[in-house]
Amino acid sequence: QVQLVESGGGLVQAGGSLRLSCAASGRTFSSYAMAWFRQAPGKEREFVAAASWSGGTTYYADSVKGRFTISRDNDRNTVYLQMNSLSSEDTAVYYCATRGGPQPRTHPDDYNYWGQGTQVTVSS
Repeated sequence: QVQLVESGGGLVQAGGSLRLSCAASGRTFSSYAMAWFRQAPGKEREFVAAASWSGGTTYYADSVKGRFTISRDNDRNTVYLQMNSLSSEDTAVYYCATRGGPQPRTHPDDYNYWGQGTQVTVSS
């Protein structure tokens, strides 16, 4: 049973930073791509960032490019999302996800395991 547990969310002022973590268990973490998605109230879940099994290939949504960085530590079975220059538009529940292949994808349907989410609120 694959389990993903996010942490690190919270309340931050606009312009601030947060780092989200997602701890994985239940299978060989280093073999699979990982991703972050987010969902704001009244909106659909949207892609944020993804990394390949090694972290060597990364994808970002245009809205976060240059501000967010995805990374992974395969020894710790953890993926991170460093978020800088946050704005109120980044307020959402952030979800960690993994899929059954080594390469990243950007559509939520390509991911079959999800965490419970962590709330990020940016005050302006």
